[in-house]
This record gives sequence, structure tokens and C-alpha cells, in this order.
Amino acid sequence: MQVAGRNVFLPLRQTVLGARRQYPVARQSKSAGTQTNVEQVPPSAAKCHGKMRGWQLHSYGDIDELQLSDKLKIPSIRSSNECLVRIRTTTVNPIDVAMLRGYGATVLNKMRCLPSDGIEFPLILGREFCGELVHKGMGVSESLPLGTRVWGVVPLQASAGAHAEYVAVPSYCISQAPDQLDDCEAASVLYAGLTAWSGLYVTGGLGGPCGATTSSGGGAHKRVLVLGGSGGVGTLAVQILKSQKVQVLATCSARNVEMVRNLGADFVVDYNDCEAMEELCKYAPYDIVLDCAGQGAQKAEELKYDYRQYITFSSPMLANIDQQGLVFGAIKNVGDLVQTNFKSFVQRGGLVKWGFFSPAPHGIEFLKKLVESRKLIPQIDCSFDFAELPKAFERLKGGHMQGKAVVKL
Repeated sequence: MQVAGRNVFLPLRQTVLGARRQYPVARQSKSAGTQTNVEQVPPSAAKCHGKMRGWQLHSYGDIDELQLSDKLKIPSIRSSNECLVRIRTTTVNPIDVAMLRGYGATVLNKMRCLPSDGIEFPLILGREFCGELVHKGMGVSESLPLGTRVWGVVPLQASAGAHAEYVAVPSYCISQAPDQLDDCEAASVLYAGLTAWSGLYVTGGLGGPCGATTSSGGGAHKRVLVLGGSGGVGTLAVQILKSQKVQVLATCSARNVEMVRNLGADFVVDYNDCEAMEELCKYAPYDIVLDCAGQGAQKAEELKYDYRQYITFSSPMLANIDQQGLVFGAIKNVGDLVQTNFKSFVQRGGLVKWGFFSPAPHGIEFLKKLVESRKLIPQIDCSFDFAELPKAFERLKGGHMQGKAVVKL
């Protein structure tokens, strides 16, 4: 009876196995309660056991501190609003180079470390990416189904960034990537774009309250000078401003003048040409002078033209706290800002402000609308394979970039 029974069910078993080979069934995820097709699961044996490749930092220092490992644990979803993304492309930004040296460690470690452990390392750098949504928490909107091609950013306080094969981020940090951009271009927009957007609309109030709190933009007929118009933030700032009918002037090196002019700037000068720099006085006063060249607040004292606001992304805030601690560093920050603004207001009639990256969903939506209308096109200086990521850091340290340094996985 037992042998006969096995003979009866053998053809049925072969039929079922054949069907499974042709039509793989969906795999149930216990942690998020969602289904993911087998094709969306990484194929390698290492990935199936929860491992991935990534560049880790075990101590602060120079580029040689970066270590590539293929045995890192894939991040897990820890809250209902988190998303796990398989990264296709990422970038290296100036903030990555600074954080490699320990910039902002005092404040950022307070934000990223649990009170019970205080573990600082290892860190994975990388602030932006383009990839595929492979897992999500129960609280993530149905408008982001699994398999969606997304672009996104990583909050500065996160210890696991985008220089790895997978990254877990809050859902507000990602959205569906624009079809108008390939993976390399899509990875090159959000960090620099949100930095420029935040400096202009949140810190600078260019579009009024609506510009800071919605994706409406604004600022028509204002006059803005962009210092460093050829870098990652500068190239996007120029395009953002032109899309909003702002009069744009910019500075850059001689070899980049034509490129910045082609981005839409109305007047571009070589910052090494003293006579050409004098021409900027004719267009003053400026509603905003946007420092995308890392000049810092001290540069405002050297300017020969008036402005209403001088906004720099090279804030001394985190560096002061790193050097003097939370209390004395905070006191120094207040003192520096008051002293700088007193001189600025007396000499040029304007205020000096610090601009910061802000991962705001309406900022992402604003940039996406510009991309879809072809009013914003990211500029790529160079690209590297994932194993060559340290070369991207070297390129940034060399300066005079024409856009972004992209890393392909």
C-alpha cells in the first residue's frame, strides 16, 4: 500500500515541481508583513544570509581609513515608517570628506548613539542614492510599492549611510525617482539639491512662507549671486533660481565659466579675474549672496558690494562644538554669529546666515517637479565602480569639480 501510494502521487509531485520552476512563488516577509517576489531578493548566497558589501570607517582620519567588507549585515527595518533600499548608485559629497576626518562627531554621535551603548564605530558614509525599494514597514504609504525605483537621502545622524549595497531610511527621505533621469543622474540630485533649496527657501526665505513650507518655490525678479556656481550645490542652485525667474549671477574658475553660463546664469565671472569681479558691484545690492564655495562667514567682510543676506553652507557650528564641547562651543557659536552680523550690517546693510541640508519631503517634491519639467539637469564630473570608491574621495579633495562624483554598484 505504501509503495502504491507513492507511485500514485509521483506524477503529481513532478507536475508541481515543474510549475514552481516556471512560476516562483512570493516569499513572505515576517518582519514587515509584506510580500516580495523571489526576483527582488538578492541572488547570491551571501545576500540570502543577510550579508552585503560596504565601505566602513573604524576611526577618523584620511581616505586610507575606508575599509571594504563583504560581510556586513544588511540593515533591518526597525520602525513602521522605515524602508530598505537596494542601492544602484550613490555619490561622494564634501560632507562625506569632512565626516571622514571627524567633522561634527560630538553632536552627531549624541544623535546616533543609544544612551546605553555609546558605540561610535563602525560608520558607513554616503548621503544620497538611487535604488530599488525591497522592504518596508507597515506604516509606509501604498504609493511606494515594493520594486519601485526610488531616489533618496540619508539623515546626517544615521550611522549606516549609502556607501553600501543596502540602506534603511525613513520613508520621508525617499520618493519615486523621476523617469527623466538614469540611475547615475538620479543619485546626483537630492543631497546637493536639498542643501541649495534649504539655503534659498528656508534660511533665505526667497519664496516667503510658502516657499519654505511647500513645494511652490518662488522668488521671481529677485537678484542672487552664487559663489561657486560650478560645484555640486552651485550647479543645482543656479538651475533652481533660473526656473523661478530669478536674476542669477555666479562666480567660478575660468575653465567652468561656459558651463555655468549654459546652466542659465545671466552673468558669470572668473573669481581669479580681479577686474571681472569688480563688475559684480554694478549689480548690487543682492537679495542673497549664496556661498556654495566654502568661503564661510568671514568672506562676507571682504565683499565690496551690498547684500540683504549672505548665506553660507560652511557653518562653524559643529566644528566649534567639536573643539570646545557642547556648552562652550554653543556659546562661541552665538558670539561668532552676533559679531559677524554686527560687522555685516554696519558695512553692507545685510545679515549673515548659516544654511543647512534639510531632508524635507516638500523639498524633494520641488526638485522632482523641476526634473520632470526638464528645468533641472544634474551635472556629473566623474563616475567610479564601487570597489574604486576611495578614488571618488580623492577627486573631491582635488577640487574644481564640474558637478558630482558618482559611484556605481
